[in-house]
Amino acid sequence: MKLQVLYSLSIFMLDFVASTHAAISPEVYWKIKLPNTQIPKVIKDFLPQAEDETQTKKKVYYGLHQHGAWIFHAATEEEIREITNESPTTQSDLQDNFLYKPYFFEKDLKKGKVINFPSLKNKNEAPFWPREFVETIAFSSKKIPQILNHFSIDSNSKDAKTIEETVTVCEEQAMKGEKRKCATSLESMVDFGVFMLGTNNVQVVTTEVQGENQMVQKYTIKEVELLADGVNMICHKLNYAYAVHFCHGGPGTKTFMVSMIGADGTKVKAVSICHKDTSLWNPKGLPFVVLKAKPGAPSICHFLQDDQIVFLP
Repeated sequence: MKLQVLYSLSIFMLDFVASTHAAISPEVYWKIKLPNTQIPKVIKDFLPQAEDETQTKKKVYYGLHQHGAWIFHAATEEEIREITNESPTTQSDLQDNFLYKPYFFEKDLKKGKVINFPSLKNKNEAPFWPREFVETIAFSSKKIPQILNHFSIDSNSKDAKTIEETVTVCEEQAMKGEKRKCATSLESMVDFGVFMLGTNNVQVVTTEVQGENQMVQKYTIKEVELLADGVNMICHKLNYAYAVHFCHGGPGTKTFMVSMIGADGTKVKAVSICHKDTSLWNPKGLPFVVLKAKPGAPSICHFLQDDQIVFLP
């Protein structure tokens, strides 16, 4: 009984320290809140290395891919152009001229399957900043001029448009059955993950790529492992001046780890998310354009780039 009391008191003290996060680093916060979970390399590599780092680097960071995060809007010409051999001129060209397909059916996840796909390295190097620092910076579509002024960004520039787009996306309402939040710090990502999953006993997985090749090439699936069937939380890294992640999730997903090898020898362990219910997706969205399918189709899957993070119970 005495040991149980001491254990409960210890947990209470750790949570109290974590809640007064101003005095601890993001890495320490993670270890307090998720004591049984290893910090993935893609997070550890972008933690602040010096106290004044948040003061010296003011720029907008870009990844190579964005469409993996958006499944609810109509496919844009730019998204379609990115995955086709050349600009389509007719609807029939659009259906048959794909360079690669970012979405696929769950039945296609099988050993020996050969797919055409680009590298899953995203290369968005935006650093994590401590929560007590980012909470002093505006993050609202109503305060875009204030944000641009803070980062010394020209209001007519590409960076300004990117800032506005990211903030706007973060303010969109969740779909039915979905929970979402833009985590502007590692601490807020951890808190939302614990809330989403209802436990701090979690597994955190990311895609791992051994190789730097960005060209589209053939990959052969060597192994498919089901990690979870049920609730998860996925955090997509967005283009911004520091690490901002669009985190969302719900119960209707399967999470797989897919081992593949490229034609050039590149080895990939890719996280694949399969959505069992697509009835609420936009019927003109990229998944349906690619797969010639309609909302409510069989389970639709996609891979995650290596800077996207999945929390599983």
